[in-house]
Amino acid sequence: MEKLEEIQKELAAIEINAKKLEPASEIWSTWTENAFSFAKEFLDQLPESPVFTRKDDSESFFSVEPLAEQGTPMDELLQNLKKHVIEPGLNPASGGHLGYIPGGGLYPAALGDYLAAVTNKYAGIFFAGSGAVRLENFLLRWMAGLFGYPESAAGHLASGGSIANLTAIVTARDAKNIRSRDVPQSAIYHTNQVHHCIDKAIRIAGLAEAQRRIIRMDAHFRMDTDHLRSSVEKDLARGIQPFLIVSSVGSTDTGAIDPLKEIAEIAKISGAWFHVDAAYGGFFTLLDEFEAAFAGIELSDSIVIDPHKGLFLPYGIGAVIVRDGAALHRSHQYQANYMQDALGKNDEWSPAELSPELTKHFRGLRMWLPLKLFGLEPFRAALREKILLTRYFYESIRSWPDFETGPYPDLSVAIYRFRSGSDDNAKNLKLAERIRNSGKVFISTTRIDDTVWLRLAVLSFRTHRETIDILLDELRRELRAL
Repeated sequence: MEKLEEIQKELAAIEINAKKLEPASEIWSTWTENAFSFAKEFLDQLPESPVFTRKDDSESFFSVEPLAEQGTPMDELLQNLKKHVIEPGLNPASGGHLGYIPGGGLYPAALGDYLAAVTNKYAGIFFAGSGAVRLENFLLRWMAGLFGYPESAAGHLASGGSIANLTAIVTARDAKNIRSRDVPQSAIYHTNQVHHCIDKAIRIAGLAEAQRRIIRMDAHFRMDTDHLRSSVEKDLARGIQPFLIVSSVGSTDTGAIDPLKEIAEIAKISGAWFHVDAAYGGFFTLLDEFEAAFAGIELSDSIVIDPHKGLFLPYGIGAVIVRDGAALHRSHQYQANYMQDALGKNDEWSPAELSPELTKHFRGLRMWLPLKLFGLEPFRAALREKILLTRYFYESIRSWPDFETGPYPDLSVAIYRFRSGSDDNAKNLKLAERIRNSGKVFISTTRIDDTVWLRLAVLSFRTHRETIDILLDELRRELRAL
């Protein structure tokens, strides 16, 4: 009894400080107003803000600002956030972000994240959040339908393309019954334009010792299916089992779309799992003009697609969809005694049984809210605009006498380079650096067969023709300076 009284006394004393984590409504209302004012100022100033700022003193700030026992006022924290986190480096929210593959940042998506965080709704298990799971599975079924997948398909909203690709490759490994002893006699086929996260996923999935076949590409950097077919036939003749073929719908370097139908036919004959990495380019399927280019994708075994790319959402949401949803479930299901109340037959699969994640953010709300608020029409228009902007830039730059262009863009990525006849690689790297340092637009470079190329990647919903004209003007100006 004496021990119980001691606990009660300590509880009474400590409860005052513990309850500080649940402030009065007036306090959190003020914090909310501060945060929303900060967001409004950021968005209002975005058109004039630098796209890239090289100065970065954040290291010194965080090294001398340890976590303390007492709190810091919200307005002071927001000012530090602006100076030491938001301003340095690349501004991915800007329409001038024309490098890498730009992400989005639709405002309603942020509201979806806000509501998901405030309600803290758990979207991992149907038992705990049936509505949240239904919402996410609804979105996954919609995406599966875009690619002609059957009702048996299932998927998962992951953090991005990397985890989504890993999930698909692990599913392929198990579906093809690849055991550790089988790995050295199993073959994986892809071009050297496949995204680097594929290589990472292969290693994490325990497939590093598999036979890797780098398939040649044509002049448009698309997979050469004749070379793929001959590689598969040679492996079969040598007793090596074709296991996995990875194609790209929108390669990162050049935006190329591999010939999906031909690849699907080769995969079917050889028994290989056909995986499509459409993280960047997948949502261009919303445009009728790409029906022919996407033909055959419905025959694949798995697809990865990133809503934080082609649907312009904030970073942190990718999707994996597997034709045979039961295969995805077999690879990722689990049992736990403490979860016995939650596990059981439901009319929806739980995301925790379809992915590596158990604890997960309610990501679907950031996608569902904008799609329902805006409808699909403005998304289709924005995607079409990005295609036209890329073609506008390509047609403009190809007429310049000192520039060389790559193949006509399949999607919204184009490669080009300054050509003077000497030290061209160094000059193109310098040209890109000077344009980035201007802060008006951000471009990136890549290296293909030891040749440096400048890249244009148009995928921000805030990028319009005036942005492309700014880049063209900056290129003219910097060329004169060089």
